[in-house]
Amino acid sequence: MEARVSQCAARLARQENEIRLLTAEIEHLKNSGCLGVSPSLEGLRDENAKLKYRLNFLRKSLQEEISKPAKSMININNCLQEIFGAAIQAAYPELENPPLVVTPSQQPKFGDYQCNSAMGITQILLKTKEQKVSPREIAEKITKHIPANECIEKVEIAGPGFINVHLRRDFVSKQLSSLLVNGVQPPAIGKRKKVVVDFSSPNIAKEMHVGHLRSTIIGESMCRLFEFAGYDVLRLNHLGDWGTQFGMLIAHLQDKFPDYLTVSPPIGDLQAFYKESKRRFDTEEEFKKRAYQCVVLLQSKTPDFIKAWELICDVSRKEFQKIYNCLDITLTERGESFYHEMMKDIVKEFEDKGFVQVDDGRKVVFVPGFPVPLTIMKSDGGYTYDTSDLAALKHRLCEEKADIIIYVVDSGQVLTAEELKAAQTSVAFGCIKYADLSHNRLNDYVFSFDKMLDDRGNTAAYLLYAFTRIRAIARLANIDEQMLRKAAREEVLILDHEKEWKLGKCILRFPEILQKILEDLLLHTLCDYLYELATTFTEFYDNCYCVEKDRQSGQIVKVNMWRLLLCEATATVMAKGFDILGIKPVQRM
Repeated sequence: MEARVSQCAARLARQENEIRLLTAEIEHLKNSGCLGVSPSLEGLRDENAKLKYRLNFLRKSLQEEISKPAKSMININNCLQEIFGAAIQAAYPELENPPLVVTPSQQPKFGDYQCNSAMGITQILLKTKEQKVSPREIAEKITKHIPANECIEKVEIAGPGFINVHLRRDFVSKQLSSLLVNGVQPPAIGKRKKVVVDFSSPNIAKEMHVGHLRSTIIGESMCRLFEFAGYDVLRLNHLGDWGTQFGMLIAHLQDKFPDYLTVSPPIGDLQAFYKESKRRFDTEEEFKKRAYQCVVLLQSKTPDFIKAWELICDVSRKEFQKIYNCLDITLTERGESFYHEMMKDIVKEFEDKGFVQVDDGRKVVFVPGFPVPLTIMKSDGGYTYDTSDLAALKHRLCEEKADIIIYVVDSGQVLTAEELKAAQTSVAFGCIKYADLSHNRLNDYVFSFDKMLDDRGNTAAYLLYAFTRIRAIARLANIDEQMLRKAAREEVLILDHEKEWKLGKCILRFPEILQKILEDLLLHTLCDYLYELATTFTEFYDNCYCVEKDRQSGQIVKVNMWRLLLCEATATVMAKGFDILGIKPVQRM
């Protein structure tokens, strides 16, 4: 309904503009002695009258929809967006997709909501039509075209062009009454959609870590939200229940409990059982060979090996279920094994479409925009996580007919196994080194793991994390090293903001810090300096936008290169400081 009002209002505004132009033309013809009336003008006048009638009818219908108690709770922000969308289209019918920004006010004195579209329209008019109009003029024009409605009490123009919106009390009262009568109702979603949520996903024979727990809790809440909104939700637990590790587990099971086929083995402590098998896999060559053979026999669906695999999975499943019961969580289990038979079809499909390349015996597929390819088959003919993930994705799209697929993963899994290992090593040894170096070597020192590993204050954990955050800024802006080097040669580092000035001065103190240490050999001075640099950078980053994003779409709209260069300078100095202290930083944590 709101969209129809907006379209009708925009069409009316465009035609009224044409009428004004034709009227001016007629006046010109009259003045020049030509008194004929343009047929096109008469036609437009007739259509204009019909449009006005239609618009008034739609507006009345809209107000009736807004006024009556509804089963779906009204989204006030959406209503205001429709109203201001109609006003902007009526005021500027020549603009295609003008910016529409309506947000709740942060302070009561500025009303209940704000429409902040005027600034964006100013830029569009300047760039596309070379019209220099102040945002305040634009805001005034928008407010004159606000259609009649029952939710806005009044609007006020503040500052350079903010439109402050005050809601009608009776409108709010009606919505509260509707809530009390009908209860808290979900928003209207239109067509019922299928949502697949992939969450929790622990690994068989291993304990859940905090990442799995977070995924479980957050994923469950997402499912509850979608269900409340009326979506068809499928909760999927993509267990790590297939792969090389089962070869060593089965081989160890055969050795330790040879009668496992007839007598249920007492492997309640599966974590300890896993560690024992892993130790043997790493140290006993003969055991390692047999473990690989077990994998082949398992994947060939040999009955005895399937039985062993099921025993191991059941023990893990019971442990996981204890946690799910405590958290009141229900999941549909579809582990990697569920998709095993589908993986060969995935490989064939990619091959048939000509997407596969062979790299050192592996079959890989390059995805546009990503430098690292997907490995869909290893050189030994085995499948990978990429293959099972692709098979799972195809099943969810083609078999489950999912409209929306959500993967709830621990944020730490952006890291590859190599990156994770590097981060663990960096923090572990860096913390030990830094704890020694950050204290005055002339004073007594108390060894404390808790203090070493604290990610707050003057510790290696804090500084290493701060360093990775700085490095991530350029990646966020899609700026690589070559672009930074080029900018460093061409850009002027602007230090107008007080925090830019403070950071710039702090960076340039590095040489004098090193000179002082060369004289007194008190390395804690460098640690203190790095901590000061990190905190000064945080002040700068909190106050000076390096990468600016559109609040609604999240798209990058501006990169302030001189500030990225300040980030790079900070990171460069920190990296050298770490190098001097013997600490190895990582790019990701």
